[in-house]
Order: sequence, then C-alpha cells, then structure tokens
Amino acid sequence: MEKIIPLFVAIPLGAAFLMPILGKLWKRLPDVLGNLTTLSLFALSLAAINENFAVYKVGGWEPVEGVPIGIYMVADGLTVLMLVIINLIVLLATIYSINYMDRYTDKTRYYTLFLLMLAGMNGVVLSGDMFNIFVFLEITGIASYALVAFTTEPEALEAGFKYQVMGTAASGLILLGIAFLYSLTGTLNMADMGNIISQRPISVTVFFAAALFLVGFGLKAGLMPFHAWLPDAHPSAPAPVSAVLSGVVIKSIGVYALCRIFFNVLGIGAVEPILNLLIILGMVSMIGGALAALGQRDFKRLLAYSSISQIGHIIFAIGLGTPLGFLGALFHLFNHSVMKSLLFLDSGAVVYSTGERDMEKLGGLIQRMPVTSATSVVGAMSVAGVPPFNGFWSKLIIILAAVQAGHPVLALIVVLVSILTLAYYLRALRLVFFGKLSHAFGEIKETPALMCISMVILAGFCFGLGLLLLPGIKTILLEPGRSFLLGPAVEVLENGLQYASNALGS
Repeated sequence: MEKIIPLFVAIPLGAAFLMPILGKLWKRLPDVLGNLTTLSLFALSLAAINENFAVYKVGGWEPVEGVPIGIYMVADGLTVLMLVIINLIVLLATIYSINYMDRYTDKTRYYTLFLLMLAGMNGVVLSGDMFNIFVFLEITGIASYALVAFTTEPEALEAGFKYQVMGTAASGLILLGIAFLYSLTGTLNMADMGNIISQRPISVTVFFAAALFLVGFGLKAGLMPFHAWLPDAHPSAPAPVSAVLSGVVIKSIGVYALCRIFFNVLGIGAVEPILNLLIILGMVSMIGGALAALGQRDFKRLLAYSSISQIGHIIFAIGLGTPLGFLGALFHLFNHSVMKSLLFLDSGAVVYSTGERDMEKLGGLIQRMPVTSATSVVGAMSVAGVPPFNGFWSKLIIILAAVQAGHPVLALIVVLVSILTLAYYLRALRLVFFGKLSHAFGEIKETPALMCISMVILAGFCFGLGLLLLPGIKTILLEPGRSFLLGPAVEVLENGLQYASNALGS
C-alpha cells in the first residue's frame, strides 16, 4: 500500500500536464487518456480496500527523535472508503463525457481541469499534513471554478465567479485555522499535531480554530447557511461536472476534511457542544434544502437544493457522535454520491436531447428516452429513501442512530423530510418524464450508448448497495465496525486520536 499511495496524486497530475501536449496529436486522445487514467485509479482504489493503515513518507524523510520532519501521506479505513467513492464516480463521469462533451470546443482543456480536480480530491483524502490539505483543497477548488464556468455562458460565468469568491473566503478561513493550530503546536503534521493537542486541556485556540474550520469546510460542503454558491454552480456546470461536484467534491473537500480534522486531529469528537452544533446545522440544512427544492422549476437547480438537504443528513448523523451514527453518515455519503451523480447525469441527458431544463416545459420523455427515464426513477426513489433502494437503508440507520442517541423527535423530523423529498421528486418525475409528450420533442432520441452505460451502472449501484447490506443488517446495527468497507472507516472516527499513534507508530 505504501508504494501505491503517491500514485493516486501522481497519475492524474501527470496525465493532466501531458493532456495539452498529446491532445493535439489525435482528436480522441483526450477521451482515451482521460478514461485510462480514471480507470487505473479506480483499480488502485479497489486494490487498497483490504489495507488497514499505511504511511508514505514523501522523500523518504524519517522522523527525528520521534518527531516527523517530512510530508506524510496516510491511508486508513476512512481514506480507502473515500478513494473508492471518488474514483468510481469520476470514472463513470469521464465515460459519460466522451459523448456529452463533443458539443463543446475544447476537450483537452476539459480533461486537463477534470484530472487536476481529481488529483486534488485524492490528495486531500491522503494528506497527513495540514498545509498540504490546504494545497490540495486549492487545486480542487481552482479546477472546479473553471469547470463550472466551462460553457462560458453568462449564467455559468456568474456561477463560477460566485463559487470562486465564496470558495476563496472559505480557503482563507481554513488557512487561518491552520495558522492558529501551528502557532499552538509548532507542527503541521496532523498526527503530531493531534498528539500534542491530546496531551493538553482543550484551549480557546483549539475551539476558535474549530469554528474557523466549521465555517470554511461548511462553505466547501454547501452546508446551510453557507450554501449560497451551490444552487448556482451545480446547475450551470456541464452534467458530468455537476455529477462530480455533488457526488464527491463537496464531500471530499468539505465533509471528509471536517471529520478528519475534528475527530482525528482536534479530538473534539466527544465534546458535546460541538456535536450539538453539528446536529443543529445538519437539521437546518436538511429541512431548508428540502423546502427550497419543493418550489423549483429548473431540474438541475432542484437537484442542487436536494444535495444541500442530503448533506444535512450526513452532518446530522455525524453530530450524533455514536458508532451507529457514523455508520449511517458514511453509508449515506456513499449512497448520495451514487444516486445524486446518477440524477445529475440524467438531467444532463435530458438537456442533451431537449435543450431544456425547465420542468414545466417538458413532459412525456419516457416515450422517447426510456433509459434516462428508468434510471431517473431509480435515482429519485433512492434519494427519497424508498425501499429497497440504497437510500432507504442509510436513512433507516440514521433514524435508528438518532433514536439510540436519545433524539426521537429529530428521528421523526428525518422521516418527515424524507416524505417531503419524495413529494418533490414525484413532482419532478411527473413533469419531466410522464404525461403528454410535447410536439417539440416528438423526434428526440435516447442519448448515446456511453452516456447510458454510466447511468445504468449507477442505477445498478442504487439497487446493489442496499441489497449487499441486507443479509447482515442485524449484525451491522449491533456492531457497525463489522460492515464491509464502511466498518474500518467507522472505527477511524470512533477511535479519534488513535490516528496519531497509528501514523507516528508507522
């Protein structure tokens, strides 16, 4: 595992820098190189699944008297889970891009930015160094800003600019938080920093840094009330970019980074006021996003507000601070990556064939686009938590975790929000795919095969992830750490500052 850790960053970075040079040799080379890169990274992420803990010391710098002096890249259960999710979604997005991006002028620049964004996300989840988390955040962010504005239409340029302004503000807050922790501990290594903080009473500096991180990473994640950029950025971007933004970007540079620093570095996972604040913010985001989605006419904008609501579910479950809550949060994170990526690709297919995003101007598309319609139904039912789809199981675990943690009223609110989610998705499905087909769309066709393949695979995951969990659901509920792939990630959050001893011991 130590040998393959740097490849998750080196391969996409190398391909991104080669793309502008080699892309001029053959029209289809960007497609080939981009997809070979993402396929190789997904294969590497699968190869890492059974690894418990590994540390790669960049440059071979060994600790001096137990103090790390070089840059560490660390892979544990939480890292491996995120690597699998990120590289799966990006692989399917690049397959989808082969046909979808033919309508745009410069695939070479598109894939260059896309691979830089991928390198940044992989770097964030692998980094064992606070400053390098910031560096990879910026690589991801800058590539994302450009991709949101890639179509260069006025709406996209405005959304990209708003995303850049708010993303830069978030980065500034995060950098300031890192500076405070560095002044307190004299180190940037996350394990060393966590080790030093754990040996002292939690100070005002730590709480202030935690507040800065909460707002900064909350902005990156699109958590309400820090969400203002997201409803504009996600609809304006090309469909595969929207899928990756909602599916993995807001989770890797937002949710993951927040959890890693709070639980494994600051060690405030057991501090009740912080956990209660996460519960409150999760509830606000969950309810506010669902209410905002209810009145949308723009198909992609509805999906964007739905993402805000589902991020609320994840943050709420993390705030419960229990192993079952962590399991529900991580399982819903995985599920939401799959089902929301699917829905954004479906919305892209609708726009690809009809040129229209206004749901009230669509209708009857199931007659002309059966694959897109069927996969959209699967994705919508999954997000709404309808059994037997994957979203049902993760929401069920979150509800049970809330009851177990002594919050039955909040568990009831999660159920009511799921009903509200079902209501706005049923409305969207009725307006877009059912009813009478407009004469304007009488001659449209289903999207090309490669676009359909990505959508069908993601729809298969919406079925399969829930069914895989079902046989051992009783054991998993009693012992969350026993869950395949999710279990090691749950233990990383549950054990908190043990991360420091594992990394330094390695």
